[in-house]
Amino acid sequence: MSTEEKKEEKKQEEQEEKKEEKISSASSEEGKSTKEEGGQEKEDESPKKDLPVIKPGMLVKVHQKIKELDSKGKEKERVQVFEGLVIACHGGREAGATFTVRKVTKKGGVAVEKIFPLHLPNINKIEIVKKHRVRRAKLYFLRGKYKKKMKEIKG
Repeated sequence: MSTEEKKEEKKQEEQEEKKEEKISSASSEEGKSTKEEGGQEKEDESPKKDLPVIKPGMLVKVHQKIKELDSKGKEKERVQVFEGLVIACHGGREAGATFTVRKVTKKGGVAVEKIFPLHLPNINKIEIVKKHRVRRAKLYFLRGKYKKKMKEIKG
């Protein structure tokens, strides 16, 4: 081997070592929390990774944390469950992704729709109750007087 070949090998080894260092430093920074000016620790606001795949036609329960003031003026935190049918999903799995859930009350048949950001920190969990077979990406036709029942997927 000539000296030029040896130099090239050393350069390649150094580049590989730098790549490994970058990968290891990036993985160690993900789990860390950053400190704010007030001394309070703030967790990194990265997108949630344990979310289920949400598609139109699914019947879901969204568990959302809500802060309220009681009669004495103290803040209370409780979990509110919103159960309904997913009629639309926007944005895939990225940071600004949303999904629309439609809930129809049994008494009176009043419908309520809520648009939830997928990575909202107030959402504790999203439970999938049922899956229906649908052939559309957006189920806005369910807003009208649509009487036909959707087919449930078993399994």
